[in-house]
Amino acid sequence: METANAGASAQVKIYTTPVCPYCQMAKEFMKDQGVSYEEIDVTKSQPALQEMIQKSGQMGVPVLDINGKITVGFNRKVLADLLGVKLES
Repeated sequence: METANAGASAQVKIYTTPVCPYCQMAKEFMKDQGVSYEEIDVTKSQPALQEMIQKSGQMGVPVLDINGKITVGFNRKVLADLLGVKLES
């Protein structure tokens, strides 16, 4: 049986900075999809920054960890695919 929102059960971490417009877009996308997430501001935590770099191999944000799969940047289609949700046309 398919649930109304497959993404709602996803484990999501978003590594962000306060001035990143793509971070804001990623967070808005998650909210629009009804997906809960943990936001980690890497400007406030050196260990979190190191964890993000270790996971992604990059220093750019946003870095999203969705059920253990890493994606860098904001791409609606990639995020929808990782969350198992359909985008409205």
